[in-house]
Amino acid sequence: MELHDVWFVLIAVLWIGYFFLEGFDFGVGVLTKLLARDRTEKRVLINTIGPVWDGNEVWLLTAGGATFAAFPEWYATLFSGFYLPLLVILVCLIVRGVAFEYRAKRPEENWQRNWETAIFWCSLIPAFLWGVAFGNIARGVKIDARLEYVGGLGDLLNPYALLGGLVTLSLFTFHGAVFVGLKTVGDIRERARTTALRVGAVTAVLALVFLGWTQADKGDGTSLVALVVAVAALLGALVTARAGREGWAFALSGLTIVAAVSMLFLTLFPNVMPSTLNEQWSLTVTNASSSPYTLKIMTWLAAIATPLVLLYQGWTYWVFRKRIGTQHIADAAH
Repeated sequence: MELHDVWFVLIAVLWIGYFFLEGFDFGVGVLTKLLARDRTEKRVLINTIGPVWDGNEVWLLTAGGATFAAFPEWYATLFSGFYLPLLVILVCLIVRGVAFEYRAKRPEENWQRNWETAIFWCSLIPAFLWGVAFGNIARGVKIDARLEYVGGLGDLLNPYALLGGLVTLSLFTFHGAVFVGLKTVGDIRERARTTALRVGAVTAVLALVFLGWTQADKGDGTSLVALVVAVAALLGALVTARAGREGWAFALSGLTIVAAVSMLFLTLFPNVMPSTLNEQWSLTVTNASSSPYTLKIMTWLAAIATPLVLLYQGWTYWVFRKRIGTQHIADAAH
């Protein structure tokens, strides 16, 4: 396997890790409006992801940086062609981070309500737009002979990509509801389970249509295996969530994300951005990659840094592993 193939796989792993981890905290952000009944319960939901949301975003930074270094042509075409949706995602992530930090800085109800609204919308919008973006990457976009995107914003809002957005939004919300059930006690835990079952049923329908469409359009035997795993894991997550086995439900909802994103990358390879104008104009792991020397240096750095990051993040989750409830929220926190 060539180094550019290795880095395609590594970048796929980084995006899978990002969607697995950031997926549930996007879902929790959406649930602050859909699940929480009062300000105390909103505080509980925010506290479930408070210690980890910023660490989860490290995976996005690493995926973006790795793409820039390993596949500069892919990075340039992606960020120029998808400039507006990616800018909206970036602004939402900035505002969302500020909202987490500033919500409790002042006691006024309007102040806190406004930041809670920001958390909701700045979780919902990226959750949807990431699906739109990756739907377009998998489907292909208008790339010309100069390897540049020549389409417009309207070309990105096609039925396949919009369905992809609905899938990621519903799947992340389901993943978040399962995570809330895993991390809370009392009435909010029971309502999280009910919400997970309702959202999960919708997710199963949307995901089956989207992944089936992907398989019919560009799939092969390997991607079919990933599709089967994704569907089976999602159904398993619903069954275990209904039984109150939140740990298994969370693992299986996470496996659904892993398998679904893996399927998109499997249908993509060896392309990184297919051209819908001419297959010969597609960006591939070969014509979009950096020099072998650059990839070699990156591989050594990744081999050293990646285990350290995984150990630190794993330790963070272990430290904050206990469940919380409304009884743990002091009145002064509001």
